[in-house]
Amino acid sequence: MDERNLPAQYKPLSPWSYFGYSLLFSIPLVGFILLIVFALSNDNINRRNYARSYFVSILFAVILMIILFVILAIFGGLAAIVSNM
Repeated sequence: MDERNLPAQYKPLSPWSYFGYSLLFSIPLVGFILLIVFALSNDNINRRNYARSYFVSILFAVILMIILFVILAIFGGLAAIVSNM
């Protein structure tokens, strides 16, 4: 099927669109709000899927940081870091 005949909902995103959305989602508060809006939107399936994957990667990073923080706290590494400041 030709790309021009696709409905707007199924139009693919260009590589620059992915780059632009990455920059947009990196903005602290506004980017997170737009990330949630795009992840729940049905305007463009590709944009929605990219927003969901970006959200999952942020969630994975936060969970990993929490796990590392707990491990540092358990083994006393956190006290050593704070005492050196």
